[in-house]
Amino acid sequence: MSRNIIAILRGVRPDEVLDVGQQLIEAGIDKIEVPLNSPDPIKSIKLLVDEFGSVAQLGAGTVLNVSQVREVGETGAHLIVSPNCDPEVIVATKNAGMLSYPGALTPTECFSALKHGADGLKIFPAFKMGQEGLLALRAVLPQAIQVFAVGGVGSDNFGDWRKAGADGCGLGSCLFKPGMSASAVGQNAQKIVTAYDAAFAG
Repeated sequence: MSRNIIAILRGVRPDEVLDVGQQLIEAGIDKIEVPLNSPDPIKSIKLLVDEFGSVAQLGAGTVLNVSQVREVGETGAHLIVSPNCDPEVIVATKNAGMLSYPGALTPTECFSALKHGADGLKIFPAFKMGQEGLLALRAVLPQAIQVFAVGGVGSDNFGDWRKAGADGCGLGSCLFKPGMSASAVGQNAQKIVTAYDAAFAG
């Protein structure tokens, strides 16, 4: 079962990323991003791709320009996640054969992202839009487009975000924080997966 959970490993180091990735994948989370403001992120992404590329979708977060897209693409990564909607980044991502998940908060940003080829939308920060805002936005978005809520989303409110129209979520500090052991990440991931399945199953 592939879940629409993107694990955000902000601050992860190359020497720990494989152990953390293993814990996430074993728990059932197979979409993982390493934000580019992490220590040596390209090395971490390459390690993940080489080890888990056949069983998980792996890539970079906090991608802000085309040169970063190219650098990530050279690792063999699968996805690019951004905090903003930059048409050049989206187009470069698609030209490189990767999935594009740009950040958007307004209808204008959402439709601009889709116009330029985004595969899904990262509503960020989701707590600013709120569930009522997402519900209104979903009424005009194409039904097939996947919407990930990021920021203020967690196991205690998965059900509310699903009712508002979210297809999935991106999760950072509730899964991983710098200095956390891989086993602790695994425990967090298991709790998250249990809550996610209860809210999104069916």
